[in-house]
Amino acid sequence: MAFGRLERTSGPQPMSDINMTPLIDVMLVLLVIFMITAPLMSSSLKLDLPKTDAAQPSDTPEFISVSIDAEGRIFLVDKEIAAATLAQRVTETARLNPQTEVQLRADQAVPYGRVAELIGIVQQGGLTRIGFVAIAPTAGNAKH
Repeated sequence: MAFGRLERTSGPQPMSDINMTPLIDVMLVLLVIFMITAPLMSSSLKLDLPKTDAAQPSDTPEFISVSIDAEGRIFLVDKEIAAATLAQRVTETARLNPQTEVQLRADQAVPYGRVAELIGIVQQGGLTRIGFVAIAPTAGNAKH
């Protein structure tokens, strides 16, 4: 009996390199998804605000107080003022300190258009930091 040589042929050698193509494909797809959704997330309005009765700012910036009463009259620091004069005063304030904040107090009966006009006057004058002032509801007359 003749026996032949029993040689095993060695199979293909294992690859020592990682195939990067699937990883790159997945990363590019994720990049495209984030590029498309990021602008949509920043323009959404989130209304789940924290609730507190005594929210105090950590630092008090320089500010001016502008108010509109129910008849639509404009007040600067509790003194009635014309819209043109307000624009001039805001421009002077912006020239001295462009980081000055405008604290806007508007009566509930004032139409939104009137408030928007006032905001436009303030922004044209050079001040962009505008805060809307409201009061916290008391426990007895809180509206839902």
